[in-house]
Amino acid sequence: MNSSITGNIIRFILLALVQISIFNNIDFLGYINPYVYILFIAFFPVGKDRLLLIFLSFFLGLTIDMFLDSGGIHAAASVCIAYARPVLLKSAFGTMYEHQSVKFDSINLGQTITYIALLTLVHHVVLFSLEVFNPSKVILILKKTLFSGIFTILLCVIISIIFNRRK
Repeated sequence: MNSSITGNIIRFILLALVQISIFNNIDFLGYINPYVYILFIAFFPVGKDRLLLIFLSFFLGLTIDMFLDSGGIHAAASVCIAYARPVLLKSAFGTMYEHQSVKFDSINLGQTITYIALLTLVHHVVLFSLEVFNPSKVILILKKTLFSGIFTILLCVIISIIFNRRK
């Protein structure tokens, strides 16, 4: 089996387990819920099949939904960011993405933070819009997106720094 495939399978399982066992139990003031499982979608290899990423994102979101009993909102948000990922990669990395030369191990911290922030923002807006599903509660959606987004971005950047330094 290819080491890239093995690494992606391990990353998928670990992020799902960590999200289910640790981060789903964090609910601070009703607004701060970190969703670090989006790191799987964020750091999926750039040159791989896009349809595979969308399918795996759906499966990852569905796995989280099964444990949270949330009715498919994580699956929808995960598929949305997997679909929007090329646009977000181009926004964060510019010509590096156009030439398919983005290597997540060798990018600088500023680009990593920008990319994770864009991905998290899109994910959280979709997730909390579907969770609340009431246009008159826009302020609640924005508060949940802002506070959970900041916490998610911090955790994702810290996790990505820790695991990139080990290599």
